[in-house]
Amino acid sequence: MEAAPLLEIRELSKVFSDADNRVVALNDISLTVCEKEVYGIVGMSGAGKSTLIRCINRLDTPNAGRVLFRGQDILTMDRRQLLSVRRKMGMIFQQFNLLMQRTVGQNVCYPLEIAGIKHTQANSRVSELLDIVGLQDKLNAYPAQLSGGQRQRVAIARALASNPEVLLCDEATSALDPMTTQSILTLLQDINRRLGITILLITHEMAVIRQVCDRVAILDDGEVVEEGTVNEVFMHTKSQAGKRLFGVLPQEARDDPGIPALRIVFDGAAAGKPIISRLSQETNVAVNILSANMNHLGGKVYGQMLIEVPKDERDTRAVVRFLTEHGLTVKEVNT
Repeated sequence: MEAAPLLEIRELSKVFSDADNRVVALNDISLTVCEKEVYGIVGMSGAGKSTLIRCINRLDTPNAGRVLFRGQDILTMDRRQLLSVRRKMGMIFQQFNLLMQRTVGQNVCYPLEIAGIKHTQANSRVSELLDIVGLQDKLNAYPAQLSGGQRQRVAIARALASNPEVLLCDEATSALDPMTTQSILTLLQDINRRLGITILLITHEMAVIRQVCDRVAILDDGEVVEEGTVNEVFMHTKSQAGKRLFGVLPQEARDDPGIPALRIVFDGAAAGKPIISRLSQETNVAVNILSANMNHLGGKVYGQMLIEVPKDERDTRAVVRFLTEHGLTVKEVNT
């Protein structure tokens, strides 16, 4: 059963202008984010990513287009309706945006105070949220006493306080070191799977997209230049921006070995199998690996490997047959 759309962005445009300049930040953007998925929007600095997410929750007002939340256009809502929808959209920022004079518990409780939740009920909710993000022992600590990763966990707990249906993450891991980034991404995955909350994730980091997203859109100069499942875009990047950002299979034979070789393409089908080791064992052909460019995505292996063509034609046929029978694409180079 196909998931229902949660967010639909239709022909969205945003222009910033003054007396001297006119900048098209978003140009005719159309995207659909479905319930319970993790959707990534990736692009270089200045591509329009942050402007897009600010238009989605109407912190910025676009010049044209529609933003539909469960079929209702956010851009036509009055203040009361907009506040109601915003409670269903948790926001996570790159710089955490915590209130430094408030404790961790008070920061998480802040949205509940604004919503008028009773004190006893709010305290219970804060305790529950800190348990989810693994900061039960930091209730009375202040943000200045926390690491960057802990601060982001507080920000995530705060974003979850109003029981949102979607988390909007604007470069949520960009200010963190690699190990802390991994822990935050694991937490977001857990929230998505355990709580069923949709996540829209803005980032310029390819590793983030590969690890947690189901689908991805590549934004370049204010336009969507590519969109699809992470596997599709990762393996079959078509746009120039995608090739710069996301491609793993060389588009040109720039790693040409200069001798007869076999190019083996790994597309995830043989993940976890020691193919080359088994190849040598089962065909009794010694394999000379010339080069390899491999990446791991969603527990699968993607990339390519160049091996030298065996001297004996029968050995070559045996190698090609073995590899193709195991679902790999094999191409001859310089033969």
